[in-house]
Amino acid sequence: MPENIDDEQRSAAAPSEPATGAPATLESVARAAGVSLATASRSLNGSNRTVNESYRARVLEAAARLNYSPNTSAQAVARGSTMTVALVVADVADPYFSSIAAGVVAAARDDGLIVTMTATDGDPERELQIVRTLRGQRPKVIILASSRRTNAQTAPLLQRELEDYERSGGRVVLISRNELGFRTVYIDNVAGGQALAGRLISLGYRSFAVLAGDHELHTADDRYRGFERGLALAGVRIDESHVVRGAFTRDGGYDGMRALLAKGVAGVGAARIDAVFAVNDVMAVGALTALREAGLVPGRDIAVAGFDDIPTVQDTWPTLTTVRVPLVEVGLTALRLALTDVVGDEPAIGVEVMVRDSTPGAE
Repeated sequence: MPENIDDEQRSAAAPSEPATGAPATLESVARAAGVSLATASRSLNGSNRTVNESYRARVLEAAARLNYSPNTSAQAVARGSTMTVALVVADVADPYFSSIAAGVVAAARDDGLIVTMTATDGDPERELQIVRTLRGQRPKVIILASSRRTNAQTAPLLQRELEDYERSGGRVVLISRNELGFRTVYIDNVAGGQALAGRLISLGYRSFAVLAGDHELHTADDRYRGFERGLALAGVRIDESHVVRGAFTRDGGYDGMRALLAKGVAGVGAARIDAVFAVNDVMAVGALTALREAGLVPGRDIAVAGFDDIPTVQDTWPTLTTVRVPLVEVGLTALRLALTDVVGDEPAIGVEVMVRDSTPGAE
């Protein structure tokens, strides 16, 4: 073929090395390997075009010898995207998001992709700015795992940015629920909250408090509404004074539990509650600490339940009753959904109530 003849002619010539101290270029690698620029490019950039194996070996050897580093920005312009996956979360320190990230990374490894992760800190304005910046970096996929807010004025702007990104060849996947009209891995938080309420009722609990998180967060609100619905099916109502709003964090759970203790609804007395539901596990962990500091024994003096089943809750004492969300599977599914060209039913991730020592049952 013409390309092979070209390369054979080049291989007979003496290889040309870049000047000392100058960064190696694709052209210098091609010259050193004695092949055409096209062959060097296909050998190094994973092209689907077949390259003669001996030429490919020479190109790889020359690239290693010259310490060649590809210009990923130029490749992105040529291909329309980089080989990266951008994962946008609310908090990189939260085990919920790090578990999802583990799944995304595992799926990316299978496809030769690199994952970058950035955090919004729960700020819709920051999320919008992150997406705008990412568009310029041309990732292959953007996965948004950060919880949406019910009153975010940036939502129309964010939707427009993501639509423009997809029109340029990228793929968007949302995790948990779909407010923006893109591919979504659904987590049925309402059903999980309802199932947990039913299970606690079956264990004999009748008086509840809820550490409900930020009411503007869809995830927190969905879980609370599901729990409230499950109790209502059993004829149980939550006293509004037993619902504490706060940060969707460990400290939010700690402060919320201290607020309940200050009201006198935990421990002893006519207003005593049987169990506390925290709308995520890190809040529940904070609540356990607040109870212990108050001289109460979680699980014995008051039951505590969470949501997510992050890995650490099986190592707390007492071990935490929670709603299990298979978070690594969520991450795996999100990237696989992004990379498929088949448009059809979007995956819904099942949840499961895990009963542990923090809810031994009411006497």
